[in-house]
This record gives sequence, C-alpha cells and structure tokens, in this order.
Amino acid sequence: QVQLVESGGGLVQAGGSLRLSCAASGRTFSNYVMAWFRQAPGKQREFVTYISWSGMTKYADSVKGRFTISRDNAKNTVYLQMNSLKPEDTAVYYCAATRGYYIDYSQYDYWGQGTHVTVSS
Repeated sequence: QVQLVESGGGLVQAGGSLRLSCAASGRTFSNYVMAWFRQAPGKQREFVTYISWSGMTKYADSVKGRFTISRDNAKNTVYLQMNSLKPEDTAVYYCAATRGYYIDYSQYDYWGQGTHVTVSS
C-alpha cells in the first residue's frame, strides 16, 4: 500500500502561483510513477502531469509551460508548481501513483484525498 497526502491548495487570483505537495508513505516511493490529476465540478477527472522515478515527465497540453512537476525521492514527496493560473484551473487536485506511464486515471492504483485549488478572475 501507498498512502498519499496532498497539501498546498487554496484560493489565488488569476495569474498567480501555487505549489502543491504530495507526501507518500508505505512502499518504496521511487518504484512508482507519480501523477497529478484534477477534477472540476461536473467534469471528469483529467490528467495533468506525471513524473517517473528518474524525472521523465509528461504534461497535458492545457498546462504545458505553466505547470512543473518534480519529485524528491529522498523525501518521498512530489510537487506541482503552478504558475500563470487561470480560472479554468479551478478544481480538486489529486496525487496518484502507479507503476506504468499512463494518462488514464483508471490505471492508477493509489490516490490522495485531494486538495482544492480555486482561481478567481
């Protein structure tokens, strides 16, 4: 089992920045691909980004150039730096873990409880 706990969400004005953190515990953190998904009210959960143990990344087109994922394997933590935030980035952001390279949320084995991000216009 892997336990994931997100933090860092909040309310920010458009154009602002936030950094989310996801602390992992349980099985070996470095064995897992770590991802961020988000879910806006009334919408499906959507892929945001993932990072492999070695630092290989993939981003959704909607966040490319604005969001940066990183991980600290020594601290068992993954981060999501979000810059130039837009109102359409408003959602609950979830941290997830799996052993493959997927953008489909159904392929992820472990999930955090989510953290709310609200971007005001």
